[in-house]
Amino acid sequence: MAIMKKQTARLLLVIVAIVSLVGVFFVYPTSVFSGLYNTLPWRLGLDLVGGSYLTYKVDLTEVSPSDVPDVVAGLRDVIENRVNSFGVKEPRVTISQTGGDHFLNIELAGIKDVKSAIQEIGQTPFLQFYEQGNTDQGQNFVPTDLTGRYVKGAQIAYDQTSGRPYIYLELKGKGIKMFEDLTRSNVGKPLAIFLDGNLLSAPTVQEAISGGKAQISGDFTLTEVQKLVRNLNIGALPAPIHLVNQQTVGASLGSSSLRASLIAGAIGTGLIILFMSFYYGVLGLLASLALLIYVILSLSIFKLFVTMSLAGIAGFLLSIGMAVDANILIFERTKEELSNGVSRSAAIREGFRRAWPSIRDSNVSTMITSLILFYSTTSFVRGLALTLLLGVIVSMFTAIIVTRGLMIVFLSSKASEE
Repeated sequence: MAIMKKQTARLLLVIVAIVSLVGVFFVYPTSVFSGLYNTLPWRLGLDLVGGSYLTYKVDLTEVSPSDVPDVVAGLRDVIENRVNSFGVKEPRVTISQTGGDHFLNIELAGIKDVKSAIQEIGQTPFLQFYEQGNTDQGQNFVPTDLTGRYVKGAQIAYDQTSGRPYIYLELKGKGIKMFEDLTRSNVGKPLAIFLDGNLLSAPTVQEAISGGKAQISGDFTLTEVQKLVRNLNIGALPAPIHLVNQQTVGASLGSSSLRASLIAGAIGTGLIILFMSFYYGVLGLLASLALLIYVILSLSIFKLFVTMSLAGIAGFLLSIGMAVDANILIFERTKEELSNGVSRSAAIREGFRRAWPSIRDSNVSTMITSLILFYSTTSFVRGLALTLLLGVIVSMFTAIIVTRGLMIVFLSSKASEE
């Protein structure tokens, strides 16, 4: 493993130092950049800010087995939109299955009006067609009597000429005549489809449509068509949900847990720094500086991309302990080379070269484990897996780039290396 030149190491360290300094103000809750902090606040999970954890059972008795996956996935999307209406950022709605029963698990972090949320969430998704009309505010969509109860279903179809996907929509019962009347009176105008008050699509009517069979076409991607079909079927195939479990976490408990976690993390980091400094001397001080940079960079990434929970904090604290593993391997290899009488710069080069296979293999195995946990477990374990994964990636950067750069700049005796 080739070692970087001293000039390159200095440049990288300057860049890392600037980024870390900005990161300190970015992650600190009451920084001088108050405007930035208010724009990008920490996203905290239910167990840290309080709220409610709700479990709903999905009633699929009226849904055919082939439609179950789409109906449940569509319900999850609808619930996420409903949770958003209550001001809950980053709603966490997950699907679980026990035997033949399907459940929706909903985390309402920081929500104040839980009773209203429960009432709103538990309603069956409501699909309704709107036509263009004149209101006090000018032209707008106004509701019609054609609702999801008259929709038989929707499915994906493909144009035989262009191969483009479109939505094939079929109505039933009184809806066939209602749809015909609507399309006849709205030729050349948009006919909008809303789910739970949210606009799904507003295709323009080309001609009166009889027989209750229509197609919705346009410049759609396959993903957009799939989502629209799923939402149309959600409104056409009512699947009621019933609250079966509710757990409430008080804000004071969440605040206490957060404070205890931060104290534990600070103590653990301090003990690691003391050990490394005492046992490895100057090398340990350099590793401690790299560890502090690791903490700042990791927290900055978490604030940007992760909703932190107690499990996520646990994964981060675990990664702090693992972050010095690479340094220990490098230092021990470097000490072995120094004891053999080689120069300090050559010892640094050999220390990294010999330690790299072990560092690579151990971190890759941890990342694979984290990915498996993230994609095959529930939300709480996924939080731990995500922070552990990101932490390991950042720790490899600080060990291979930051620690190596510090050793080259402060310990190497040569002006440059290969």
